[in-house]
Amino acid sequence: MAIKGQHVVPSGGKWKVVRSGAERATGVFRTQEEAVTRATEIARNNRSELYIHGVDGRIRDRRSYGTDPFPPKG
Repeated sequence: MAIKGQHVVPSGGKWKVVRSGAERATGVFRTQEEAVTRATEIARNNRSELYIHGVDGRIRDRRSYGTDPFPPKG
């Protein structure tokens, strides 16, 4: 995964939280909701991005906990 941050991805009927570039999962959860809760905590602590993938593996939602300017410039 080239995008930096935490990813919530489907895995064999469960959901994994995986840091970008990591081979091993940070955690495996029964539901996507549980995985998103944990990934959100990690992303907030690391001031990074959170990418939530759908059952098809494609990114369906993105949340930023980094240093993005608000409101956006431009």
